[in-house]
Order: sequence, then structure tokens, then C-alpha cells
Amino acid sequence: MMGKLLLVEDEAPIRTLMRMALTTAGYAALEMSDGRTLIETLEQGGIDLILLDVMLPGEDGFTLLDKIRRYQVPVIFVSARSQLADKVQALQAGADDYITKPFEMMELLARVESVLRRTGRKNSVLKFQNLTIDEDQRQVYGPAGVIELTPKEFDLFVFLIRNRNIALYREEILEKVWHDDYEGTTRTVDMHVASLRKKLRLSKQIVSVYKIGYRLEDRS
Repeated sequence: MMGKLLLVEDEAPIRTLMRMALTTAGYAALEMSDGRTLIETLEQGGIDLILLDVMLPGEDGFTLLDKIRRYQVPVIFVSARSQLADKVQALQAGADDYITKPFEMMELLARVESVLRRTGRKNSVLKFQNLTIDEDQRQVYGPAGVIELTPKEFDLFVFLIRNRNIALYREEILEKVWHDDYEGTTRTVDMHVASLRKKLRLSKQIVSVYKIGYRLEDRS
């Protein structure tokens, strides 16, 4: 697993969608509908990040944040309150980020990864089947040793791993991996995927999704 997250959200449908997105991306996720047992859970240790709603039954998110701070666990507020004053209050109170409902799950995953990286809780070594990916060294290791990838092949593979089991549009891959460095067509995505399939021997795992793009399937 890439990290253990705690979801404190009283709306069950939202909580379920968040959990599904996070576990699909490789995180472990615990759920709570309020903060009654939050401190007990933190006392047990092992929580890397908390996704905390502001408006909760019982103690609100700001009150809980004040209690969380002594455990030095990063917190991302997830709230329907979208006023600038709410965001400023949250950040000044010690939150690490603030996401406004409604949000896209891709945004949630990106914010989670960003906070984990910034707070030093992100594991820089990823695993996918018999492959080890060292993000700090930008190296991929197989059973026989280092597998040479180009910089963009490496970035693409990491992006696929962090969004495993999710169908990704070619345009989305191009935007997230190439950013503003490329002004061509999505054909470059196809070429890099073909190269990854060959070099990493993942022809069955990197699946083509008709009229969409690709999905990295974790069959382990």
C-alpha cells in the first residue's frame, strides 16, 4: 500500500466514493462518519493523512483539527464551504490543504499525493507486481536489474501506477505527463505505451480502453 488514510465524512455516498478512488489508487483507507473515535484511532498510530469534513455531527472539523495537531498527522479539509474566508481559516488553523465539494476524484488523488510528498510521508518506492520503482532515483528495477526507460516513459509509468485500475483518457495522460512540454497529438501517448509494454513486459496489464485510452490493471 502507498499509505494509510483516514476519511472523516458524514455523507456516506461521498465517503464511499472517496474510499473507492483511494483504494483503487493503492492507498489503504479507514472511514468515520464523525470524530467520536478519531483520537483513539490516532493513538494507535499508522495514519499518514486525514481527509476531514468541516461540517460534522458533534464536534466540527476545526475543533477536531485542533486535537489532531499534536499527533502531527497532515490534514486535508474536504468541505462544501467554498468561501475564501473558510479556506483561509482552515489553512491558518493548520490544515495542509482545502478541497471544495464537489470535486473530481483525480483532483483528490493529486492533492493527497502532493500533501504526502510535501510532508515527507509519501513512499518514494512503488511496487507493481515484480517491478520496483524508485521515484527519487528515477529507476525501474525488474528481476534482472535496472530497466532503462526514457524520462517520459518513467513519468508515464508512475502516472499509470498511481491511477491503476482507472480508465485514463489519452488527452488526460498527455496533459498530466507532458504538461506544456508537448504540442503534438495523443499519438505520442500510444507510442510511449507501446514502448512500456515491450520494455516492462506488461502487454496484458496495460490495457487499451476503446475510444478512451489505457488502464493499468493490477492483477496481483
